[in-house]
Amino acid sequence: MVDLSIVIVNYKNREKALNCLRSIYDADFSNYTFEVILIDNYSCDEIEETVADKFPQVNIIQSGANLGMGKGNNVGIEASKGKYILILNPDTVVEKDAIRLMCDKFIENDEIGMIGPKLLYPDGVHQYSYFMFPELLMPIYRRTPLGKIMNNKIDKFLMKGYDIDNEIEVDWLMGSCLLTSRDVIDKVGMFDDRFFMYFEDTDLCKRIKKINLKVVYYPKAVVYHHHGRASAEESWYLAPFTNKLARIHIQSWAKYFWKWKIEN
Repeated sequence: MVDLSIVIVNYKNREKALNCLRSIYDADFSNYTFEVILIDNYSCDEIEETVADKFPQVNIIQSGANLGMGKGNNVGIEASKGKYILILNPDTVVEKDAIRLMCDKFIENDEIGMIGPKLLYPDGVHQYSYFMFPELLMPIYRRTPLGKIMNNKIDKFLMKGYDIDNEIEVDWLMGSCLLTSRDVIDKVGMFDDRFFMYFEDTDLCKRIKKINLKVVYYPKAVVYHHHGRASAEESWYLAPFTNKLARIHIQSWAKYFWKWKIEN
């Protein structure tokens, strides 16, 4: 058993995944032992050969299909050996001490069930990554002109007004970089693979809080994230018909609220 398993699910993000791996192997882990498990969701871009050449220590798993985020991460968790588990997107770059700082904080407080870093866009601008649980119509507020009327609800959801440089307990964290433990996963289960993409992170945090563990935003750790909100790139009235990711987001939204019966 190693101390930490880093699980990365990749789909057609070859160059970004390589940058992510470079940042991991350049990082300061202090006395932590770690492994990296890369699940490739059938990218068909020779990433397996490139990673094997440049980072031979990485455990590469070819899924043979695009499993999505929830199921893909579960494949990695099942293959992992670490006491602690870091879910990391391939379009991230970790600062040198980010992972170590998260591990230190997680280990020193047994009330924490999940912890996430401050996320920044590549240009250094703060990225919203911690949230309140959404109410039923929040995706509509954020995607349509209703948002101009309901901006107070959106601000509450995004937890605007909190100091981004202060540690805070939150409802859920964006799944781009999440640290938890095998003990927590054993108690609440892995990702619900009914969520192909979107809301799988919200759902997991919900289950962690249901067993009275904390979900914590920890800004001392910093990670850069190439986040583009691809599901919201087109006009709100066209997206459900022309944007596959928008349709997946809507489906996951419905599944989440059906699962939790509109409970916030």
